[in-house]
Amino acid sequence: MRRGFGFALLGLLAAAVVAVSAGAKGRDDHHLQKIDHIVVIYEENHSFDNLYGGWEGVNGRANATAAQITQVNQAGTPFTCLKQLDVNLTSPPLAATCNDTTTATPFSSAFTNTLFDIGTFIPTSARTCPQPGVFAPNGLLPSAANLPGGCTRDIVHRFYQEQYQLNSGKQNRYTTGSDAAGLTQGFYDTKALPIYQYLHTKDHPSYVIADDFFQGAFGGSFLNHQWLISARAPTFTGPVNDGSANDLHSIIDANGFPNATYPFYHPTTTVKDSQLTQACGLPTTVAGFACGDFAVNTSQPAYQPFQPGTLPARQLPALHASNIGDELSAAGASWAWYSGGWNNAAGVIGGPGWTNGDGPTCTDPQTFAGAVYPNCPNAVFQFHHQPFNYFFNYRPGTFARQEHLRDEAEFMQLAQSSTDHTCNLNAVSFIKPIGLENEHPGYTSVSEGSNHLVQLLKTIEGSSCARDTLVLVTYDEFGGQFDHVAPPGQGGALGAHDEWGPGTRVPALFLVPNSHDDFAVDHTQYDTTSILATIEHRYNLAPLSTRDAAVNDFSNVFNAKEAKKHDEGDQKKHERGDH
Repeated sequence: MRRGFGFALLGLLAAAVVAVSAGAKGRDDHHLQKIDHIVVIYEENHSFDNLYGGWEGVNGRANATAAQITQVNQAGTPFTCLKQLDVNLTSPPLAATCNDTTTATPFSSAFTNTLFDIGTFIPTSARTCPQPGVFAPNGLLPSAANLPGGCTRDIVHRFYQEQYQLNSGKQNRYTTGSDAAGLTQGFYDTKALPIYQYLHTKDHPSYVIADDFFQGAFGGSFLNHQWLISARAPTFTGPVNDGSANDLHSIIDANGFPNATYPFYHPTTTVKDSQLTQACGLPTTVAGFACGDFAVNTSQPAYQPFQPGTLPARQLPALHASNIGDELSAAGASWAWYSGGWNNAAGVIGGPGWTNGDGPTCTDPQTFAGAVYPNCPNAVFQFHHQPFNYFFNYRPGTFARQEHLRDEAEFMQLAQSSTDHTCNLNAVSFIKPIGLENEHPGYTSVSEGSNHLVQLLKTIEGSSCARDTLVLVTYDEFGGQFDHVAPPGQGGALGAHDEWGPGTRVPALFLVPNSHDDFAVDHTQYDTTSILATIEHRYNLAPLSTRDAAVNDFSNVFNAKEAKKHDEGDQKKHERGDH
């Protein structure tokens, strides 16, 4: 099914590129006000260049300069080679063809200091993906005991580390600031992605790629999920600040770096990589970096579901700040957060997606180790991906929790039951796929997650909701991977920013109803809080912070059809559907 009603002849559709700089146009929300449903699909851990950098018409890898691509060591000297730690990329098994003497410990590698296609070395057919619950810090060699998909190891993606990696917009310290070394420079063949292939078939929906979209905050998933719903860093109420084992504040060196265990970074002083920002007002406090009692790295909630075995002293106390769910409810607009595996994890016995029987123990063999019935989370359920569960208003036993925190299986049911010009979706739906389906390196693959994404989009497109639903697919953060575009505030790059971010550019695509264009690229500057700004402008809600008050909303996405056509060859390929 195609979105809208202007798609009778595919050959008449034109691909377009929108070239709108941040703030270049006044906001025109005429089209936005015609949208009755907004769906946000929040995927995991990929930079724009890593995943969408080969899409036609975008500011992708081909636009990266040699100075950006070439990674430098702690002293600022370019590496000769890229050291690899993933067991599929080390030498052996790969032949060492490059020798590096730029650091105190020389090394050999199969990779020179440039970008490389991961699929050349770890194809999607490779059985390198761990079984649920298996932790493989440097990945897995192909084995019949593993799952297929071509998984790599995970890459660090934390608050202070990313700021060091960006290097004031030079983009050349991703490798030095990483626990995975040269894997930061890997990318995926965009045109081999299931989502790319779906959007290049003859019956694909009208879509827009946004190629100037940045993660809301520096660092990882936990913090960026909080920025997605509240546009702020959460405060850890009453933490100890005495230097003891229960002191959760980070300690950074003069370069703002908190970790002493990575291959290529050696701190200038004693450091500590922990859940909270550095404390303020201490001899160790480094000026120019966020300080205080703010939770910026992965923290578990005070409420179930949280990771079994978490010490109470490390659980983030309940949050009381306002969030977008509170505002939508106050305005009478329906909404829900749909998470894969939620009902198992939250103990909603018999609800959609429940797989654990009647008790008294969890019967699903893929349940997280140490789980106690009825809280039976899947082994790859991500507790810190559930931002509303950190808030007092959505604590267990409340009507708000029952009403708004739901299982992804229920979203699929609602979309599939939307027929005969009636859409059963809420006004706003957030979708968070479970670990095996969200593309996160280390425990799933891009191909597995992208296939699930296509299923979600097909379900929406195949329903009556398609005519008035704006769908956004984006990623919580960069996953530690290189991107060549400096975020706002880095090295003088213009745009809304503060001490929290935004961070590295991430993929973003929209399915746009009633568009007369086949495909467009929107160059407007956005970050994660643009999602909030769009919802706020559509439902006349107040901004939650200074950031979502300042960023662009998605009004320009609807203007894509007014822009110039891009490369004629790519347009003809789109019309033929032969990519």
